[in-house]
Amino acid sequence: MKSEARGSSSSGRARSFWSQFRRNRLALGGAFLVALLFLVALLAPALSPYDPTEIDPEHILSPPHPNHWLGTDRLGRDVLSRMIWGSRISLLVGFVSVGISTAIGILLGALAGYYGRWVDALIMRFVDLMLCFPTFFLILAVIAFLEPSIWNIMVVIGATGWMGVARLVRAEFLSLKEREFVISARALGASDLRIIFRHLLPNALAPVLVSATLGVAGAILTESALSFLGIGIQPPTPSWGNILTGGKDNLEIAWWLSLFPGLAILLTVLGYNLLGEGIRDALDPRLRER
Repeated sequence: MKSEARGSSSSGRARSFWSQFRRNRLALGGAFLVALLFLVALLAPALSPYDPTEIDPEHILSPPHPNHWLGTDRLGRDVLSRMIWGSRISLLVGFVSVGISTAIGILLGALAGYYGRWVDALIMRFVDLMLCFPTFFLILAVIAFLEPSIWNIMVVIGATGWMGVARLVRAEFLSLKEREFVISARALGASDLRIIFRHLLPNALAPVLVSATLGVAGAILTESALSFLGIGIQPPTPSWGNILTGGKDNLEIAWWLSLFPGLAILLTVLGYNLLGEGIRDALDPRLRER
């Protein structure tokens, strides 16, 4: 009976969420852009007309035309193919780095919110210390001492972006740990780990989901900026950021190298931001009551 009640309650929350979410046309537009990016990344081998690393000396800095829809770069590589394969890099960096930051933030936030006292003070002072440093410059400083590879970039972005998640989880735990269901679980002899991961954490994940969705957009933007500066994804691996770097060097004669990857970054970040805002609004109980 309890499992059936829990299942019907979860189903009811899901229906309420979807009913609220689908009313938000901007959120649906963001979901469409995100789904389109997933589809392009998944079907990259089929959609790419050329090998993204193939050099064509006869078509160097060629403008868009029927053979190369988005033109070519300074080595004659097809820009469309490089952008399609670059979408995979963006998704990989976004999800892995956000996964790392979310895991760290949940762990530290849960410990701070549940145990309180000196544990809370110690963790939150560390959070305050991390927030004193501008995140992007902190990433630049760390990358300067490491080899600029995709894995190092994902780890560094994830390891420097967990503070917001930690504060969200801590706030949720502080409000939830005094509720009746937690007191009952403690009275029945449940261990701290069981209370944290079985009772508290599932009820604290709503703001974390929103933060993670918005964090993917931030991670993609950070990777593009690092690649643009030449310390991110290194050629010949295609990345929207290093395509933009080629556009910077040839801006007067090859406008397409700046326009198309810039639009791709803009639409991707916009899509994730709209999706995150829509999820936040759909999870807000005050809006569901209207």
